[in-house]
Order: sequence, then structure tokens, then C-alpha cells
Amino acid sequence: MIREFHQISLRGRNSFGVDQRAARLVEFETAEDLRTFFAAGIPGRWTVLAGGNNILFTEDYDGVLLTPVARQIALLSDDGDEVRLRVEAGVEWDDLVEWAVERGLWGIENLSLIPGKAGSAPVQNIGAYGCEAKDAIRRVEMYCVETGNLLTLDAAHCGFGYRESVFKHDLKGRVIITAIEIRLSHTPRPKLGYGDVEREVEARGGATLRNIREAICSIRRAKLPDPAVLGNAGSFFKNPVVEAPVAERLLAEYPDMPHYAAPEGRVKLAAGWLIDRAGMKGYREGSVGVHERQALVLVNHGGATGGEVIAFARTVQAKVREKFGIEIDTEVNIL
Repeated sequence: MIREFHQISLRGRNSFGVDQRAARLVEFETAEDLRTFFAAGIPGRWTVLAGGNNILFTEDYDGVLLTPVARQIALLSDDGDEVRLRVEAGVEWDDLVEWAVERGLWGIENLSLIPGKAGSAPVQNIGAYGCEAKDAIRRVEMYCVETGNLLTLDAAHCGFGYRESVFKHDLKGRVIITAIEIRLSHTPRPKLGYGDVEREVEARGGATLRNIREAICSIRRAKLPDPAVLGNAGSFFKNPVVEAPVAERLLAEYPDMPHYAAPEGRVKLAAGWLIDRAGMKGYREGSVGVHERQALVLVNHGGATGGEVIAFARTVQAKVREKFGIEIDTEVNIL
């Protein structure tokens, strides 16, 4: 079923809480809904607005926003170890994690409390605490705007990387994700070697699914602001991945700099640490600031426009560039 809205305020549909408007917003459930919508022709400007958790509107949107609302989780198979699920795009990601934990299914517990919809997970290849969505995703179902066909793309062809996928590049503006198929397991496979997770899990009595989920939720709540209280889009910046000689140069000057091995011999740095050391943690200009507990997060203290947020972000990037010679890119989708 399609529901359509015109000249709608987006304030309640984006976690930054910026009060921009959309000329047209269409909620859809099925691929057939999308066929019906696009039968009238492809609009000049359109994009998908799912949970609004990784987007910053810097002006009113004069096109069409398409929002998935189907929320079914279906069991496809269970061989006693591996379990395959089909998850519709409108399912809240954290609801999916809770659903899995309740049923004793391992694989996405480290991704607890990440805001957003399941259909957005492969686009950004969401990740936290040593795990990424690509570890669980088996394939992605999508509607092709150009042909009107429903297609399936195996994970191997999704171009997954650090906060990357083919959906941000070659397939951007060409397909709309309608569902994902994920693979979970009955076999315990705890991943505790990142940050404070192991300590928090042990404090709760050991590595059970429930303890891991509760530990990660606790850590995230302690570090990250609630968008319902303080407008934000989670991590605004990506952790930069640099060549080994660059990392070695910085480590010689800053031996305490967090760093992690990355593919192809490169090194991933912690953008939050760079921002903090550049003197920007807790810094504020007007209604926009860097969060006082997590420097990766920009916050709207109330009434900020998207333009003010992006201008502030450029200031943060410039400070990091000036101090370290490193570029930090935005993770948030900017419109």
C-alpha cells in the first residue's frame, strides 16, 4: 500500500531534527508498490529516506522521498546451525538484533543499538565493535528503477568495504533495497576483543548473547547521545584509512594514537581521537557542537539548520587537517 504526503515537514523524520520540508514523500511496502509509483515515470529527483539516521538535509528537498515501511522478519531455513532470515527493509535494525538474541541466534549482537532500518544496513555496511553488516548479509533484494524488475544481489557482488558498498556508488539512484537475507548461527561465536566489550560482558557474568547485547547497549548509551534528546546522526565522520608510512610518521609523534590494521597493508585511525586531539571535543558554535563524550558525533543543541551543521563540520575537518595532515570524510549522507 502506498501513502503519499506533500510539503511535509521532515523534522520528525531525521535524527538531526533539522526542520526542512519535502515536496513529496511516498511510503511503500512492496516492490509492486514501487512499480505502481514509477509507472507514472521516473521523477526528476528522488532518494530513499529510511529511518533518517544517517542523513543531513541542508535545504528543503524539492523531489520525492521514498520510505520503506514493510517490517516482516521471515525464517527461510534452519539446518540446526545456520539460520537464514529474510528481513524487510522497514524493520528497525535494533529490533532485528533483539529478535535474534531472543531466539539464541549469533552474528549481529555486536551491532546492537545502531539506529536505522534493515534496508539501510547494506548501503552503509554498518559496523561496530569488530563486526560489520557484511558478516551476516547473504544477499540483498532490490527494485531496479530502470527496468521495473526485482533483482537479487549476492553479498560477494555488493562491494562491501569499510562503510562502503556498491549501493553508494554504481547502484546509487538506480535501485531501491526492499529486503535483505541474513545468515545467523545457533553456535556461540562471541567477538569481545574490541574496546570495553570484554570487561563489560564479564561484569555481567560471561559471554552469553544477552550479556553481550546488554554490554554493548550500555557502552553505546554511555558514549552516544539519544537523538530523541539531542539531535544527531551518530558518527558524523568516518575513521580515516591511511598508508602505513603516514601512520608511522604520526605514531612517532603521538605514540598513544589508536590504530588498527586495515586491508592492503594500510592502517585505520580513530577519527574521534584525531578530533579530540585537535581540540574540538565538546567545542560548540551556536546551536551546533561536537559531543562532549564522543568526538565523532556532531549534535544539534536545538534549532540548528542543516547548513549550520555542515559549516561546522567543515571547521572540524579543517582543524584535523591543520594538526595532523589527515583528511576525515563525512559518513553522513548530505542533501
